[in-house]
Amino acid sequence: MSRIPFPPMTRPLIAILRGLKPAEADGVVGALIETGFTAIEIPLNSPEPFRSIEAAVKLAPEGVLIGAGTVLTVADVDRLADVGGTLMVSPNVEPDVIARAAEKGMVTMPGVFTPTEALAAARAGATGLKFFPASVLGSAGIQAIRAVLPAELEIAAVGGVSERNFADYAAIGVRSFGLGSSLYKPGMAADEVRARAEATIAAYDAAYGVSR
Repeated sequence: MSRIPFPPMTRPLIAILRGLKPAEADGVVGALIETGFTAIEIPLNSPEPFRSIEAAVKLAPEGVLIGAGTVLTVADVDRLADVGGTLMVSPNVEPDVIARAAEKGMVTMPGVFTPTEALAAARAGATGLKFFPASVLGSAGIQAIRAVLPAELEIAAVGGVSERNFADYAAIGVRSFGLGSSLYKPGMAADEVRARAEATIAAYDAAYGVSR
């Protein structure tokens, strides 16, 4: 199966909104998109996640990825497709799940930690890899594993990553991140999320030389 490519993004930052409630989706997702985020992940262990994903899809302009995290089954993929999701993030490597998401035209980012998992995900046709927890592997660990992977795979650092350590990953050429609690915690007001998003984007631009 052909690999769904990761779309070009000035700032490939995935906002992970674990615990988001449907009533909060418009405000929080709207604040992130207005600030410049172009990928939103709502994990499926959030309250009524598909309602929130559907609301986010309706809000998002063309070119913004909206999808689910903690996707574990083919049935989850089908439900995600039904509400218009375009991004599938999983905590593990399940070839059937990756394949179904690719059939639906989704960008796929399974979670990996070891070279064995990373190569299995690559063989399954994943768009990219979510190295998790990146805080345990560190930039040096990710760099070592990356050396044996197909060059076209998008590599994202997730878990314990924030604007404070962008520079460590910039040094090894990793430019994609999944950002969770440093950006959003359950119940956080949209204005606070916006302020955190603005600080994150400013730090990213400084680390990666992005011109505004």
